[in-house]
Amino acid sequence: MPTGVALRDARQQLFDAAERVLLREGAGGLTSRAVTAEAGVAKGVLHRHFEDFDAFLAELVRDRVARLEGQSAALHASAGTGDVAGNLTWALLDLFDPIAVAIVGLVISRDELRARLRQARPAHGIPVLTDAAAMIAAYLHRECELGRIAADADEDSLALSLVGAGHLLFAGREGGAPEAAEVSKVVNAVVADVVQRRLL
Repeated sequence: MPTGVALRDARQQLFDAAERVLLREGAGGLTSRAVTAEAGVAKGVLHRHFEDFDAFLAELVRDRVARLEGQSAALHASAGTGDVAGNLTWALLDLFDPIAVAIVGLVISRDELRARLRQARPAHGIPVLTDAAAMIAAYLHRECELGRIAADADEDSLALSLVGAGHLLFAGREGGAPEAAEVSKVVNAVVADVVQRRLL
């Protein structure tokens, strides 16, 4: 790696490499050696910027969580427009891209990584999934304020149901992501009651 390359550039190069390895080889194949080889940098580069490999992985997860901010803003902006179930369907399709699904699997498979993440954010649940549930609950709360779902809707429980069902639809699939119609069917089953009861 050339001397003087900015830390931010090195970090992003390593994150991109880790995502490629994760997609290709799964959590079991994600090692510091595999990441640096994929990035085309010396083995010591990763350890110059991170305390250890789990610290690197924790930052990789936090980077993915940070990307949810843009998705959250877009979903919130869609409140009051289009169809509630349609907005949620596209949010889940956007959320559960292959890298996000692989990162959830990585967090579940590595005890030390989960412990490291909980030091910084002691909230319960799995990062990415927990953040996605908060994003969807906030959207549903806004739709409730706009009168597009029932006033007594339990937004938090609906969000957990949607994220849990979404993860099951996307995780461990052979041959790519589910079709939008398959995701839509599940979303409609979850929100049909609160959408219909808004009219009562």
